[in-house]
Amino acid sequence: MAGGEGGESEWAKALQDARGEEPGSFEKEMKMRGLMGKKGVVDPKLSQNANLIKWLEEKGEVYLSDSSTWGTAPHPMAISVETVDETTNETTGRGLLARRNINDGDELLQIPMRLCLTLESARTALGKDVITNGMNEYLAIATQLIHETYVLGEKSFWKPYIDVLPTVEEVNPTFTWPDEDLDFLKGSPVVPATKSLQIKLRKEYDALLGGEGGLCERFPDRFPREAFSYENWVWAFTMLFSRAIRLRNLEDGEALALVPYADLINHSPFSGAYVDAREVGDWLFKDGTEEVILYADRSYRKMEQIYISYGPKSNADLLLLYGFALERNPFNSVDVTVSIAPRTKDMVDSIDNPDVEIDPLAEEKIEFLDRVGRENTVDFPCYADRYPIEMLEYLRLMQMTPEDTRGRPLRDFDFSRTISAANEAAVLSSIIDAITRQLGKYPNSEDDDAMIIQDKGLFRLLNINQRNAVRHRRNEKRLLKRTVAALQKQMRTRGLMEDDLQRAGGSTLGQALPGDDRMYGEGKPRTALEDRLAKMGLPVDIR
Repeated sequence: MAGGEGGESEWAKALQDARGEEPGSFEKEMKMRGLMGKKGVVDPKLSQNANLIKWLEEKGEVYLSDSSTWGTAPHPMAISVETVDETTNETTGRGLLARRNINDGDELLQIPMRLCLTLESARTALGKDVITNGMNEYLAIATQLIHETYVLGEKSFWKPYIDVLPTVEEVNPTFTWPDEDLDFLKGSPVVPATKSLQIKLRKEYDALLGGEGGLCERFPDRFPREAFSYENWVWAFTMLFSRAIRLRNLEDGEALALVPYADLINHSPFSGAYVDAREVGDWLFKDGTEEVILYADRSYRKMEQIYISYGPKSNADLLLLYGFALERNPFNSVDVTVSIAPRTKDMVDSIDNPDVEIDPLAEEKIEFLDRVGRENTVDFPCYADRYPIEMLEYLRLMQMTPEDTRGRPLRDFDFSRTISAANEAAVLSSIIDAITRQLGKYPNSEDDDAMIIQDKGLFRLLNINQRNAVRHRRNEKRLLKRTVAALQKQMRTRGLMEDDLQRAGGSTLGQALPGDDRMYGEGKPRTALEDRLAKMGLPVDIR
């Protein structure tokens, strides 16, 4: 047979894939392309990569060979010491590249669970008396990571893995930024989220380790203060927030884990590949152990960077926890504060304005919010082309008038549906007002940011944090403007721009409550971003 599926050319291709290339040839090609460090400079990352691979092969029996054996093709990936964001040209650290052509559905890696850092490994390493079974996974793994790195050091079982972990400066999540860099994000919802996370990390550290009654005080020999410093705590959480993987298909449920080698893979919002776990063995024979696995979600050409998805994360999530933001992110959103003040008798009396009338439904609205667990001031994520139904439900309730209810109680209404034309006009206008107020918080315009970015000489004078901040704030403004334009178009299309539509009372304050503690501390309402962090299992609440 000549050509076609099953023909001689297909057999030749399959044979070539199985045979692989001469060992070391791919690394030579990577070196020629500058993916193994600068020419003429001995990069320590190369020896660290080699030690990691040797450790994985010896301690985990992980097959990472660049040569084939009978019936086994060469491992499909190789570590690059440096990758680059194709849009911004910023460096993105280590990554994994396709060593050969990869097909959709190919198995890319298998890592035994015994090589992973988990709550269980922390309990084994540090003792069940201090790492209890119900302890937050992030706190437990962070404590073990500090122990392995700064107490055991060279003696740690995980040393080859720890050696490839980046520094805080190489990751640069916003909760590690100095104030002068955070100033470049002024007006962005990322700033209060960052301040809040900084406060919470400090409180968690004091409660568990460094404060009165903490592990450093109770067990000074096991938890020396010089090793378990706050600086090392921040480093450990930088590693966890940017690298930990939630494995959802373990036999005993799900677990958070630091997975060596797998955590070198970078994020793409367009990838459909997720790292997960399975029991070792085939459908007939299982040995009771578990491993982390990854399959390709698409085909890759040789030398292409492999990507996975970290989940549907906005740029605010990515910048806060991972230290980068994406120019093209279909999941990008900006949190907008919507606050409606129910015009109760006490509220109207306090403002002493004869033009403001009491809302007959004010007390019923407050009671309804209490029943469903909502507050008067709520953060919602706004997307370029949509906004959450929860925002519409909240505003439809708060903009109800007696004319809308026609004598029926509020609990009888389905707020996921339009109540009336007047109510919907008030709702959409409220969203526009809230977004406009959010845009007003930025000290400069989108055009100002674009000019800074376009002036390449000036832009390169800024450090990496500041460059990321300028890009991020510009993209936030761009998204919010598109949302306003979409809302206005929707109102025109639906005939909701008429001046004679009866608008409900209330105001969209769109501002944070006053005082640092109310903005960043325990007393403030939880933001939309913090709600997303809570769903990830992060210790965002101080208990």
